[in-house]
Amino acid sequence: MSKQSKRREALVYHAKPTPGKIKVVPTKKYASQRDLALAYSPGVAEPCLEIAKDVNNVYKYTAKGNLVAVISNGTAVLGLGNIGPEASKPVMEGKGLLFKIFADIDVFDIEVGTEDIEEFIQTVKMIAPTFGGINLEDIKAPEAFEIERRLKEELDIPVMHDDQHGTAIISAAALLNALELSEKKIEDAKIVISGAGAAAISCTRLYLAFGAKRENVVMLDSKGVIRDDRGNLTSQKAEFATHRRIDTLLEAMKGADVFVGLSTSDIVTPEMLLVMAKNPIVFAMANPDPEIQYQLAIDTRDDIIMATGRSDHPNQVNNVLGFPFIFRGALDVRATKINEAMKMAAVIALANLAKEPVPEQVNIAYNETRLTFGKEYIIPKPFDPRLIGEVSPAVARAAMESGVALEPIEDWEKYKDSLLERLGNDNKIIRLLLNRAKSAPKRVVYAEADHIDVLKAAQIVYDEGIAIPILLGRKEEIERLKEEIEFDADVLIIDPKTDEQIEQKNKYAQVYWEQRKRRGVTLLEAQKLMRERNYYAAMMINEGDADALISGYSRSYPQVVKPMLELIGLAPGSTRIATTNVMMTERGPMFLSDTSININPTAKDLIKIAQMTSGVVKMFGLKPVMAMTSFSNFGSSKDQTATKVREAVSYLHRRHPDLIVDGELQTDFALNNKMLQDKFPFSKLAGHKVNTLIFPNLESANITYKLLKELNKAESIGPIMMGLRKPVHILQLDASVDEIVNMTAIAVIDAQQKGKEALMS
Repeated sequence: MSKQSKRREALVYHAKPTPGKIKVVPTKKYASQRDLALAYSPGVAEPCLEIAKDVNNVYKYTAKGNLVAVISNGTAVLGLGNIGPEASKPVMEGKGLLFKIFADIDVFDIEVGTEDIEEFIQTVKMIAPTFGGINLEDIKAPEAFEIERRLKEELDIPVMHDDQHGTAIISAAALLNALELSEKKIEDAKIVISGAGAAAISCTRLYLAFGAKRENVVMLDSKGVIRDDRGNLTSQKAEFATHRRIDTLLEAMKGADVFVGLSTSDIVTPEMLLVMAKNPIVFAMANPDPEIQYQLAIDTRDDIIMATGRSDHPNQVNNVLGFPFIFRGALDVRATKINEAMKMAAVIALANLAKEPVPEQVNIAYNETRLTFGKEYIIPKPFDPRLIGEVSPAVARAAMESGVALEPIEDWEKYKDSLLERLGNDNKIIRLLLNRAKSAPKRVVYAEADHIDVLKAAQIVYDEGIAIPILLGRKEEIERLKEEIEFDADVLIIDPKTDEQIEQKNKYAQVYWEQRKRRGVTLLEAQKLMRERNYYAAMMINEGDADALISGYSRSYPQVVKPMLELIGLAPGSTRIATTNVMMTERGPMFLSDTSININPTAKDLIKIAQMTSGVVKMFGLKPVMAMTSFSNFGSSKDQTATKVREAVSYLHRRHPDLIVDGELQTDFALNNKMLQDKFPFSKLAGHKVNTLIFPNLESANITYKLLKELNKAESIGPIMMGLRKPVHILQLDASVDEIVNMTAIAVIDAQQKGKEALMS
């Protein structure tokens, strides 16, 4: 895209369809006169009086506790310099957008029309009662230091100048990990800092807090090396003046372990890199163009660890990794300030997170095959969904331990869950599944392991200890893909079509023939079928050579179901199979049955589907609350589609009175408990939150499941197979890596449970 095209695209983005990037949205009802009377006069007087009695009630009755001011005077905007308060507004709105999408924090952006330090401070102090926190932005040095210092001293809410501390926190996390990879200690590292503005000063101070030695630091500004014999130094520059009698960046770089650039583009040359110490660390963070181009740097030295401020290179030092989650943690404990302990806690949380296995959605978001801790991945990616659940609790805990938290957190698991729920990332149920699977991993055979997404999933479950994968497919292709994604584990690979498997294929064929010879199957036909991976995989399960089976990624559902019904068969007591899907919705997990198998189930079928689904819901650690859905409510229609649901519910009420199930019900009544209680207070579902919907036919179930998945982007687990004798689960075509991993966990837990049932029988 040309520069002109990018410019036009940026302008249109900000102008259309509505100017700007953020807006105020009501959080209360406002449709009626009654609503407005409560929102304003006369109802609003009551919370006003409560706050007048105790000012802390402002956090109870207003948005203050989740509201941050992003404040600037436009004197140091991005790479644009002093462009004034109005011109800085798009940047401040952008900051507000990031606060909201990454940490669910509301923001008012405020642009102050003064460059006078005292006027700026007094303005912020006068408006501070509105906010739970203050984020200072794009204020030039040295004024920024004094403004932040004064406001931190004189206000009792968190204040942070992100340009200083955001960069410091993210780069410190990257530095700790880079030093670890380089096998160097921070106290021994010789560090060169190019730049002496607010960010550079704060970075250096934080590095010292983590153990760097002042005598090992050389800082440069536009005039060269900052030496202790230079006159007219600001107090901040004097803090880092060196006693070494050197003048140039080249001299400073000789033998240096670390270069941190917060200055200007293209000032570092290959010659400078070559005189650095072994395994040099180079953070060229000038934006938009770094102090040395990424490709030039890595071409110059193959032992370099490189980071920039750009998103198109590895190791982007991006402030969005820090400020949303730091303020989130500070707000949630009503911290009176953001102190050094809280910043250091954020650094450690970020550094540790980079060493954890990376979720597949992060690989997809950044078009990576596989991100792993190493030279090209020393800090997490901004769209890593785990950030809020790791950094914010670390900051909140540090606030409590350092004595600045007014509302301490007691239940940390509940707090972490609430953080994930803020962003619609209610992964509690998935974590439960994965932990249960890890407690007793089983052998899972992947019938289509020569597809890269299936192999990626197998790699994740192996690395995470969820299962022991067995890979079926073309052996050469699997080996090639394993090398591509760096899956170097020694796992079993089987190609049913090769001569290596003749003995095993014949063994399976003999068993299959014995079972099916009176149904028209010849031994030769059985031997041919064993060349097909789904038949071979099913026989592995039957013969105890594997514990569970995952298939269906590249083949239609009916194609995969047929061999499973032939070879695996129904579980004891089952009259048919069915499937359920779990949808991760804003109201929590919802189970939908039957989404894949039974086209037009009878009343007896619906009874069995409900019973099997109840077992699956319990497997997830939840109490099933089931609505049997229809287009009618409790006898309002005599149509056969409605009457069969009514008949199934009647049976379940008689034979299983402990089961919370009712119907037939329209879906809105099932999901809106107030509507249900008002209209049908006699229902067994009244007062309960429905988490399971049983549909009268495949059409309605499948349409609902796919509608939720596409329109609401709801994460799905399933379809989960119910009613088979062995743990076999069939994916939807082109399932994502995460979906395959989740289904593997289901398969492992299924195998765990069936193993217990076998022991008890």
